[in-house]
Amino acid sequence: MIILFHLFSQHLMRFSDLERAIPAISQKMLIQQLRKLEADGIVRRIVHPQVPPKVEYCLTDWGKALCPALDALLIWAEQAPPTGA
Repeated sequence: MIILFHLFSQHLMRFSDLERAIPAISQKMLIQQLRKLEADGIVRRIVHPQVPPKVEYCLTDWGKALCPALDALLIWAEQAPPTGA
């Protein structure tokens, strides 16, 4: 979900930008998650034929359709009672 939130706000991000935005995730896990999101039709991978290679990620229309649901989850999480209550 963190990847999706970053792509919602930035719209188009390079792999290195996602790495910096999510420091708690390993490069291997980020690659795996992006591949899964791409396979599910949520994220689109754009490869620019240049040296060094430039790879960018953005949400597909299907991925953008998740925005209202994720916004609702974020609002719900912000209103959740403190732990132990």
